Amino acid sequence: MQADNREKEADHVAKSIHEPVLLQEVIGGLIEESESSGSKTSNIRYPISGPWYLDGTLGGAGHAIAIARALDGDMNVIGLDRDIQAIDRARIILPGSVNGKIVLECENFRNLDKVLETHGISSVDMILLDLGFSSDELESSERGFSFQRDEPLLMTMGDPHRHLFTARDIVNGWTEEDIANVIFGYGEERFARRIARAIVNYRAKKRVETTFELVEIVKMSVPGFYRRGKINPATKTFQALRIAVNDELNALKDGLKKGYEALNDGGRMGVISFHSLEDKIVKDFYKEKAIEGANIITKKPTIASDEERAVNPRSRSAKLRIIEKKFNEISNK
Repeated sequence: MQADNREKEADHVAKSIHEPVLLQEVIGGLIEESESSGSKTSNIRYPISGPWYLDGTLGGAGHAIAIARALDGDMNVIGLDRDIQAIDRARIILPGSVNGKIVLECENFRNLDKVLETHGISSVDMILLDLGFSSDELESSERGFSFQRDEPLLMTMGDPHRHLFTARDIVNGWTEEDIANVIFGYGEERFARRIARAIVNYRAKKRVETTFELVEIVKMSVPGFYRRGKINPATKTFQALRIAVNDELNALKDGLKKGYEALNDGGRMGVISFHSLEDKIVKDFYKEKAIEGANIITKKPTIASDEERAVNPRSRSAKLRIIEKKFNEISNK
C-alpha cells in the first residue's frame, strides 16, 4: 500500500501542465546551425562528457528534455527554479532523458553564479531563461497570481519568506503615488492613477485582501470601454504588482550579466520574454555585448508561428532572442 501511494505521489509530481513555448526555435538557436553565425557547425566546444546546459527557469523541464533529445541525451543539465515542485518534478523526469550530470536547485536565476560555484562548475555552453510565468505554479500556488481565482493577494514566487513585501502590502500600505508609479511603470497601465486612487479609497474602509477584491476595484475605476475590451482590465495591474514583489526586472539584469559571464567561448544564451519591459532589457544587453564582439544570432526577435499560437495562447506574446559569446572577445582583452 505504501509503495502504491509513493508511486501515485511521484506520478502527480511528475505531471506538468506547462507548455514550453518556441520549442523548436530554442533548439535550433542554441544547438543547430545558424545562418547568421556564418559557420556550418556549432561554435560550441563540447567537453567529452557533453555540453553543459543551464536552464534558469526550469518549469516543467520541457525545453531541457527537448534539447536533451536533440543531443541524444549526451549533455549535462543545471536546472534552476523558484518553485520547489518544479525541482521535484525534474528529479523524476530528467534522469530518463539526460545521460550526463544533473544539478537541480530551488533558486532564482539571478543567483546562478552561486550555484555554479557551489557545484564546482566553471562555465556552461548553453543558457535559457524563459521569463514566462509557469502554468504549474499559477495553478497550484494559491498566492494570487491570477485574477481568475479568488486567492490571498500575495504574488510571491518561490519561498514567501524571502520576499521583503507582498502585493497585499503594496495595496494596503504604500502611498497612492507609489502605487500609481508601480502600476504605470511595471504594467504600462494608462489608467494607473485612477486605479491607485480607487485602491486608496477602498482601503480607507476595508483592507484589500484577495484577488477578486482587487479585480473589482480596478473594474470600477476604469472607463466602460476598457472593461469591455478583450483583455481583463486588471491584467496590467496584476503584472505590475507581481514584477514589483519579485523584483523581476532587476533579477533579469543580474541573470543576463552573470549568465553571459558563465558562458564558454562560442556558447549561446537564449531569453524568451513576454512583455516590452523584459524585451527591452534583453535587447539593450545584447547590443552592449555586440559592441564588445559578441554575435547576436537573432537580429530580430523570433516569435511563435500561427500554428503554435493557435495551440498555445501563451506563445502569442513570446519573443526569443539569442546571443553567442565570441572567442575573440576574450582574447582581445
